Amino acid sequence: MSDLPSDVETSTVSQEPFSTKPDRPRGKPGQRDLTTGHIGRTLLAFALPTLGSNILQSLNGSINAIWVGRYLGEGALAATSNANIIMFLTFGAVFGFGMAATILVGQSFGRHDLEGARRAFGSAVGLVLGGAIVIAALGWVFAPEILHLLATPGDAMPLALAYLRVIFLGLPASMMMVLLMMGLRGTGDSMTPLWFMLLSAILDSGLNPLLIAGIGPFPQMGIAGSAMATLIASHVSLLGLIVYIYKRDLPLRLRGNELRYLIPERALAGTIVQKGLPMGAQMLVMSTAGLAMVGLVNRLGVDTAAAYAVSQQLWTYIQMPALAIGAAVSSMAAQNIGAGRWDRVGDITKYGLLFNVALTGAMVGVVILFDRPVMTLFIGSDSPALPIARHIQLIASWNFILFGMTMVLFSTVRANGAVIAPLIALIVALYPVRIGFALLAKPWLGADALWWSFPLGSLATLAIAAWYYRYGNWRKGALVVPDDSEEQAHGMSEPGGRLQPTG
Repeated sequence: MSDLPSDVETSTVSQEPFSTKPDRPRGKPGQRDLTTGHIGRTLLAFALPTLGSNILQSLNGSINAIWVGRYLGEGALAATSNANIIMFLTFGAVFGFGMAATILVGQSFGRHDLEGARRAFGSAVGLVLGGAIVIAALGWVFAPEILHLLATPGDAMPLALAYLRVIFLGLPASMMMVLLMMGLRGTGDSMTPLWFMLLSAILDSGLNPLLIAGIGPFPQMGIAGSAMATLIASHVSLLGLIVYIYKRDLPLRLRGNELRYLIPERALAGTIVQKGLPMGAQMLVMSTAGLAMVGLVNRLGVDTAAAYAVSQQLWTYIQMPALAIGAAVSSMAAQNIGAGRWDRVGDITKYGLLFNVALTGAMVGVVILFDRPVMTLFIGSDSPALPIARHIQLIASWNFILFGMTMVLFSTVRANGAVIAPLIALIVALYPVRIGFALLAKPWLGADALWWSFPLGSLATLAIAAWYYRYGNWRKGALVVPDDSEEQAHGMSEPGGRLQPTG
């Protein structure tokens, strides 16, 4: 029956009078069945829109940094860098729930269980929205203390505080936007997130100079204006995406009685929390390691802090292919694991590694060749931070090739719910290896110890990831949506969560 069109297959299955197998979710605009077709072409076609979303997000951040640097100077640029690290930390506290839900959605789609996907996604929305609101409130209150812990330079402190507090206000909308995009990718749709990331980037980058400088009817808000632009863009894009999902009747929309899924079921919430906390902890580990590095960099003076901020802007572009390929590998592996297509999972990983080395390696080469003209967009050509930033790039930028390979391997194992080993690997690589080397080697290498710690940490993470992928037990079982006992009590059909785990 594999040669028949999908609608014929679905029709044939639906005619079985006593079948409890859920119908295949209907195809929607931009949605892909990731369990069929040539693996390399399918992976690349799914990854490219995700890469486009990453490019837009990074361009948006870079354009905003240009406005801040040009209008307000190096101190304000260092302030936004410190604040952005904190936001990554706060995202990590609730982001793992979204990652767990995305895996559940992907595996549910692989086994053609649309209701299971909606239940998982609804529970994730309830959990993430509640967590984001709590974190935003705490962040607003304790923003000064957080910045003091970072050893934020004194001249950057008031700027960082003004920027960070407004950013915290927009955290719930930003988190919901990310969660919706992750869920859509779990269904095989990577095009819809691209269009709404484009809308967000246009609004954010366009409003930045208007609100910073007070152009036309807009108030002059300084660095807080940059954060306000992000807040406005997040809310408008989120509202637009929700309207689009319902207007096009995309698979994850909830209607009528399905709205109860927004109140997390106990068993399903337990699954999401059990898998989501370790994945969120991975982001927290990366964030706290980033905060520790920022603290070490800040102690080297405002020029080095500004140089590091510029380097981070370039690194966002270098790592974009790795992040896009990792997201594509995760979604594709989850659907194939849900469908029981383990014969394809290994090839998905191999293609992911190949594409990462090619694309990330090309990005590293381009950035090193053209680093000076790009850096002068953020700081003046006569800035003392410029040679420091170029030196950082030469030492550290190639580590993202290793980082991308690790992303692919971890994305595959996480697609089947294996989350503890990646967490342990990150803890070992980032703390005893990266931060430990930076501290111990500083008396001999000076500031270079900080920059050399990046490739050393990435090499350690890759070694652990490769070992676990080859010898770990991550292939056992599958991450399934738990039973909905309430629906069974009302005599509804057996949910997809009752299907036996694959692999």
